[in-house]
Amino acid sequence: MIKSAQETPPEPKPDSGLTSAQAQERLARFGANAVADPDTRPLRHAIEKFWAPVPWMLEAAIALELVLGKSLEAAIIALLLVFNAALGLFQEGRAQATLAALKSRLALNASVRRDGAWHIVPAAELVPGDLVKLSLGAVVPADVRLVEGEVRLDQSLLTGESVPVDAGAGSLSYAGALVQRGEAVAQVTATGARTRFGRTAELVRTAHAVSSQQNAVLHVVRNLALVNSAVIALLVGYGLWLKWPPAAIVSLGLTALLSAIPVALPATFTLAAAFGARFLVKQGVLPTRLSAIDEAASMDVLCMDKTGTLTQNALRVTAVRALRDLSEARVLELAALASAEGGQDPVDAAIRAAAAASGMRGLQRRLAFMPFDPATRIAQAMVIDADGSQRRVVKGALATVLQLVPPAARATTDAAEALLAQGYRVLGVAAGSAENLTLAGFVALSDPPRADSAQLIVELHALGVRTVMVTGDAATTAAVIARQIGLDGPVYPPGPMPAQVHASEYAVFAGVLPEDKFKLVKGFQARGHVVGMCGDGANDAPALRQAQMGIAVSSATDVAKSAAGMVLTEPGLAGVVAAVRTGRMAFQRVLSYTLNVITKKTVQALFLAVGLLLTGQAILTPFLMVLVMVTGDLLGMALTVDNVQSTARPNRWQIDRITLAGVLVGLGELTYCTGMLAIAMREWRLDVDALRTLAFLLVVFGNQATCYINRDRRHWWSSRPSNWLIASSVADVAIASTLALAGIGMMAVPGGIVALTLGGAIAFLLVFDLLRAPLFARLQISDSHGSDARSF
Repeated sequence: MIKSAQETPPEPKPDSGLTSAQAQERLARFGANAVADPDTRPLRHAIEKFWAPVPWMLEAAIALELVLGKSLEAAIIALLLVFNAALGLFQEGRAQATLAALKSRLALNASVRRDGAWHIVPAAELVPGDLVKLSLGAVVPADVRLVEGEVRLDQSLLTGESVPVDAGAGSLSYAGALVQRGEAVAQVTATGARTRFGRTAELVRTAHAVSSQQNAVLHVVRNLALVNSAVIALLVGYGLWLKWPPAAIVSLGLTALLSAIPVALPATFTLAAAFGARFLVKQGVLPTRLSAIDEAASMDVLCMDKTGTLTQNALRVTAVRALRDLSEARVLELAALASAEGGQDPVDAAIRAAAAASGMRGLQRRLAFMPFDPATRIAQAMVIDADGSQRRVVKGALATVLQLVPPAARATTDAAEALLAQGYRVLGVAAGSAENLTLAGFVALSDPPRADSAQLIVELHALGVRTVMVTGDAATTAAVIARQIGLDGPVYPPGPMPAQVHASEYAVFAGVLPEDKFKLVKGFQARGHVVGMCGDGANDAPALRQAQMGIAVSSATDVAKSAAGMVLTEPGLAGVVAAVRTGRMAFQRVLSYTLNVITKKTVQALFLAVGLLLTGQAILTPFLMVLVMVTGDLLGMALTVDNVQSTARPNRWQIDRITLAGVLVGLGELTYCTGMLAIAMREWRLDVDALRTLAFLLVVFGNQATCYINRDRRHWWSSRPSNWLIASSVADVAIASTLALAGIGMMAVPGGIVALTLGGAIAFLLVFDLLRAPLFARLQISDSHGSDARSF
């Protein structure tokens, strides 16, 4: 077990390192240099799917059916319960995959000095105080402080910095960094979960945001439970007042309970997201968590990492400033002569590429080359001019190069200072004799934006999504990129992330660590925002996991892809906009189904009560209610592929308004059902068993009418239903009519009654739709359909 605090161990002798005994004692004390695995129990996750509000209601119904000896009905409900659980299980397990990807980047072995000699040991056995050797191509195995030597480190996946870092004695480096050049000896300062990389993994493991989908389901079930609990209590009380036998009262209560269960509601959320996921795959977006599609509909803030996400993560020469009578092409040629050929140094590669593009004449031949030295911070070459004379060329850090030229030349740095003020990395170039160098000019480098970054900002703004840049780079560099892509707004001052932050306050957050990105996402969420995070590196993983909608770009590391809810599979950022629009389409489908569920459950419970008052009998039996659940609720899931369009603004689950709208539509359907029941009693003189068949038809046909009333926020004819929805309606009506005509599970009724009941439902649809349109407008139930409505 790793201790929660790590004490500073005594320093070993620099030449000998720790002894084996010391290493064993510290390993027992501080734990292995590894990220702890999450507690993965698949059986527990499966059981949890049966422990939620909707499963509880289904389980209670199964128990009551068994008490009444209704094994067939109990089996049908059990199948519905298992169906819901199976659909939800595959959404689990992403945290474990993320941690596996994080661990795969850690070095497997390390060169460590123990007992005065160098040994190769598993990186997991390193302890604080160990001396380790860092060499070219190696992965830094733990957080370390260099004690001798110099190395160039690529820490972009940890810090977001696109430029490699040169480190010497006294410098810090972090687990997971790559050694690009040099060799050094370093002392381990932190291991395992206490490294910066380990803290990132721990944040990924613990990061979690309750989805709006989960909240919506809970609130809908809560509202239905409150209403229907009161109805059930009244029905049972009425049965007791009538002195019914216990079995009849239990049957009545069971029917009321079944009428209140939104059996397919959780599965509908999943199916709508699954259809959206299938569509997104064709658009170059791979969802790894279906909940991210749901959240895409509500996202109003998108945090974008800069390096590798908004930018290309590839250094380019942005500007060249020549001095004296030299041309910019000549300055680039000199800088290229002092750059390595074919190496992995991104600075040298960018300079040589720019020089080649400018038409480097090759009038000079390089005799000798000394690559960049972190100690001197320059690279230099000896070259022969066309006339045969030798010259020395130096390229390197601006301050260092200025020290190599005469003092008079140092006054000509206005151009360099202007470039620095714009956030560029500026190198100085000098040439001349071995002892007398002359300042030739300056070369500015930057990581340019992606070609589609600016367009992304514009399109997201049009969709009501605020974009915020979050980067580990300096504020000046971040501000330059922000201006280039049209991201306007103030830069957050250096310091700790606020506990709460509003999206309109800042446009850029610079100099942030992985923990800061994580905290920033939580800060936005604390102010009520639904937050998206788009990134590419391990430093983005905690924020990607915490955000409701995490997006990893196509070039992202496995760490980022595992933490994200969506992965762009094609270069560019167009998939972000596609994800938002698809999420909003999925939201509108689920909204239609949710309105439908509230309407159905309201009318079923109230109609049961009204029927009891009118007839003195339960007009629906548990078996008939199970049939309504199977035909109505499951076939109604065709709404998940209905024709809809994306909305112009983010969608939110305003459950109270949605519940009110559904209840009012349900009261309209109740009027239709009650009226038809009264006509049947007075005019058709049907007995109780025939009235139960009629009640079954009224509920089925009335639910179909309200399905079309609820699916469009204006009028039912404003958009064409999908073929699947039409087919499901035909199937529902056909099944109910066949059962009623044939007397299967109920008393048979004449075809004329079936036809009149269906005609009454159509008349109800036409009339009530005229009243419902202004009602939805008054309650601000968002419009989702139009002339360009479409399916996936």
